[in-house]
Amino acid sequence: MKRLFPIIFFSLITVIFFKSFFFQFKLPIPSDTIVGLYHPFRDLYEKEYPRGIPFKNFLITDPVRQQFPWRELSISLEKKLELPLWNPYNFSGSPLLANFQSAPFYPLNLLFLILSFETAWSFLIVSQVILALAFMFLYLRNLKISLISAILGSIVFAFSGFSISWLEWGTVIHTAIWLPLILLSVDKIVSSIKHEVSGIKNKNLIIWELVFLFSLISSFFAGHLQIFFYVFIFSAVYFIIRWIQYGKNLKILTLFLIFYLSFFILTFVQWLPTLRFILESARGENQALWQKDGWFIPWQNLIQFIAPDFFGNPSTLNYWGIWNYAEFVGYVGIFPLVLAIFALFFRHDKKTLFFGAIFFTSLIFCLPTFFAKTPFLLNIPFLSTSQPTRLLFLVDFSLAVLSAFGLDHFLKDKKRIFYPLGFLTLTLIIIWLVVIFGKNNFIPAENLAVAKRNLFLPTILFAVSFILFSIGTVLKQKKLTLALSCIIVGIVIFDLFRFGFKFIPFTNKEYLFPDTKTTAFLQNKSNYYRIMSVDPRILAPNFSTTYRIQSLDGYDPLYLKRYGELIAASERGKPDISSPFGFNRIINPQKADSKIVDLLGVKYVLSLNELNLPKLQKVFQEGQTKIYENRDALPRAFFIEELKVAINKQEAINLIFSDKMNLARQAVVEGYDGQIQFTTGKVKINNYSENKIELSTENEGQGFLILTDVYYPLWHADVDGKEVKIYRTDYNFRGIIVPKGKHKIDFHISLI
Repeated sequence: MKRLFPIIFFSLITVIFFKSFFFQFKLPIPSDTIVGLYHPFRDLYEKEYPRGIPFKNFLITDPVRQQFPWRELSISLEKKLELPLWNPYNFSGSPLLANFQSAPFYPLNLLFLILSFETAWSFLIVSQVILALAFMFLYLRNLKISLISAILGSIVFAFSGFSISWLEWGTVIHTAIWLPLILLSVDKIVSSIKHEVSGIKNKNLIIWELVFLFSLISSFFAGHLQIFFYVFIFSAVYFIIRWIQYGKNLKILTLFLIFYLSFFILTFVQWLPTLRFILESARGENQALWQKDGWFIPWQNLIQFIAPDFFGNPSTLNYWGIWNYAEFVGYVGIFPLVLAIFALFFRHDKKTLFFGAIFFTSLIFCLPTFFAKTPFLLNIPFLSTSQPTRLLFLVDFSLAVLSAFGLDHFLKDKKRIFYPLGFLTLTLIIIWLVVIFGKNNFIPAENLAVAKRNLFLPTILFAVSFILFSIGTVLKQKKLTLALSCIIVGIVIFDLFRFGFKFIPFTNKEYLFPDTKTTAFLQNKSNYYRIMSVDPRILAPNFSTTYRIQSLDGYDPLYLKRYGELIAASERGKPDISSPFGFNRIINPQKADSKIVDLLGVKYVLSLNELNLPKLQKVFQEGQTKIYENRDALPRAFFIEELKVAINKQEAINLIFSDKMNLARQAVVEGYDGQIQFTTGKVKINNYSENKIELSTENEGQGFLILTDVYYPLWHADVDGKEVKIYRTDYNFRGIIVPKGKHKIDFHISLI
């Protein structure tokens, strides 16, 4: 029964936390923001909710704007036995597998093959908590700490501020949860080989070797590169320390070098396309971001380790702190914080020293310290584009382990618990003094009530912890001490669940990308044309992916630099491709009168206001959402008569914006030395899918065919089965030379 207790207990608290899913059949995804914030979905419910359906947390929109659409498209292609290489529905075409967050190779994607997508997504989110609890518990028990202490540390890890903030993304936490299992397998492998050297054979060695490799690969494939970077570095440092502790055994070192080599070989299918995408992207263009408020955790936001909602909460619409709440909250609970501090000061062993060092190092690089700013000052690749607040993952992971160490040590040495209690008492007194007397200097008067209200519960919880820990110091019977520990765990669950329930939305299934008259119209009419919205409140970027409607917009930390430059010039109305572009991760073009919009084949323009452009004609309206047809939109594929040759991209964009340039008859080509006059002909798109486009052409002489899909080096073109060169045309599109006569042309993309 003792062995089954953790399984039963963890299952119970998981069901309680996700009760809205298990008993009310609501989805753990913020789909209420779809129908509450954006048209045409607000139009669908305008009679019942003229101001839009109420939504719980405006801060959580990324899961429905990024992770859900990308994963859904990836899985749909995999079900057709295709690699999800390309997404033609946003950014006028963009790599899909290579964007990393689509997570096409994550092992738990098996859920999507056996369940409906919405149900599988829900279990994907639920599995994060289950696996976090299980993996952390196994790791902590292997460190020889008590059962109740291991349970506490597991709960803190699974429901910490970082875990709750990123729970519904479906990628961040799935990347993080494998860390304790990786550490456990390192310990098992190293100790097993050490025993083999001593003459004791361990039959489970090969199992743990497979566990290590599988865990590392799973973390990588889970879909968040920055968090995996932390997992990889942390686990590598952990291995080195363990290797040193076990006598610098050459066999151990050789074995792990083989593991890491195997990892890189087995994951090349993901990291190689991603690296290629990064090199083609505009990821490093806006280097000034790190100088803005909120890039690092503001010093004052350390208060959130004690009172997570001191600055309010986005779910209650009263957050008044520096943007962004979710990036700053590392709350682990009052009791675990006391125990973690207790362990840091009084548990004198190497494990505590290690996790204490990780805690302080991670925190230093989260805050606006000189050390944290160094990677940005030196412009170190990858690090200089990664927001350091995500290091809260390691901060909270370390605090979870330290809290388990603290409770374990408290059960053996209770008297010194008053030192951390005294430290936090002093801290709370100072905070209250600031709240009461420092409102003009630190807290705006209009936010004082929020700060006070959200400080009361942490103060009460601390008072309760003071009382319970004080009682614990006089208890001598093990059963009473165990009962007290169980009460502490129960209060921690209450505290963290209260925090989680407040932040996490569960929503009705019908809110998740509902069909509307507008989406049906666009699906039936757009064909091989694109759409654009001149209002960011209509079909938020990436929404069109779910409806398989091709759009100019997109929302991704990785987007192709050339496309960003082209859209920047289009929005500026002049051949200016200099950075910064005026957008960071979200491209949402709004200048409908641009000739670039016509070149991109934008047939339909969506707006909430009346548009009075000569080329636009209103053809549909649903509620406030109006659709205009662009009569100047060029077809997706067409022949031109004349080429203009550019020696570089600036000359190319200058020619495109020239008043003498007719983009329906002329094109600009880079890296070309050959015939510039061509005959026009007929072209028909026979099949258009994500990874392949099939066309048929007929022309009387040699022709130059333009396909206004984004140029990317991994796309190839065949004319009657023979590969031909794709030229970068009109700054960012594809052009090929087609011989006279009738031909079959295929455009297809490769993995590498």
